Amino acid sequence: MVLVITIKDIAKRVGVAPSTVSRVLGNKADFYTAETVEKVRTAARELGYKKNQSAAELVKQHSNVIAAVVSSVKTNFAGEIIEGIQKEAAEYGYKLIIVYSHSADPVEQRSALMTVIERPVMGILLLSMALSDDNLTLLKESQIPFCFLSMGFDDERPFISSDDEEIGYRATKYLVDKGHRHIGFAGLDQYPNTGRLRLAGYKKALAEVSVTPEEYWVQSGDYSYESGLKAMQQYGGKTDLTGVVAASDMVAIGVLNQAHLFGMRVPDDLSIIGIDGTEMCEIVQPQLTSVSQDFYKMGVAGVQRLRQLDLKDQSVKNKQEFVPIKITERGSVSPSLN
Repeated sequence: MVLVITIKDIAKRVGVAPSTVSRVLGNKADFYTAETVEKVRTAARELGYKKNQSAAELVKQHSNVIAAVVSSVKTNFAGEIIEGIQKEAAEYGYKLIIVYSHSADPVEQRSALMTVIERPVMGILLLSMALSDDNLTLLKESQIPFCFLSMGFDDERPFISSDDEEIGYRATKYLVDKGHRHIGFAGLDQYPNTGRLRLAGYKKALAEVSVTPEEYWVQSGDYSYESGLKAMQQYGGKTDLTGVVAASDMVAIGVLNQAHLFGMRVPDDLSIIGIDGTEMCEIVQPQLTSVSQDFYKMGVAGVQRLRQLDLKDQSVKNKQEFVPIKITERGSVSPSLN
């Protein structure tokens, strides 16, 4: 029996994606480091790799498949983004595959990325994914066009997102303008981008009225309903807070329900403003005032970005785009009486 060596065997030996091996051996190695190129070529020689011409021709076929890698954060924003992606993909006859990954686990991230990188896809959309450095390198080395959605960055990574600092600022200032000064921030994550920027906006709005938040006012979490419950439990039923900014709609509902368990009336005793503006805001009582993000537009714009890259428009390769936000007033905020 003749043992046939494939690019997957080389990829496993070197520790890179099969697409990286394919491109290096196809003399498309400009993007890769000299070290990576040498490792791939050395492994190919040592393993006795012989190019499969029919497979090479298959790789050259143009793909019409978009891959969406979705964070498994326990909130409900992703559905609207996926709806936008599906709608716009259908307009151009593109197919869509969706892979879920825990947003902060490098091992799960790598598994999700490998699932799509090993397939012939025209581009990758990453929904609220904070990739580790190694996984970001893996993504870049694949040379597959990509764009982050619903997460912005300080470096040159391409993204389409809301401005997280503006979100934190607008939510807090809305409560400030209603007369509130003791304002908590609940369910905030510890990622270096989203959480940090929203916290900066929150502090900026309070600083404008000469308020320095007490340490316990800011309760960390993961955007989940449980984070809202825990944050409100930490605040307590006799809290001096008159308003709370919730890191997501699900956090806001957790804060709302725990406040009710404490016998507090919303918004008379406590005002709550959520972040996202999904349909969840309208299925609770009182309905939640929110900073609303246009997730659907992010999905549509993501497909359009990949289409431009597929048409070799390099002007959008590292483009960073903010989608406008707005305050949607409902019933969970009232003027402060303090």
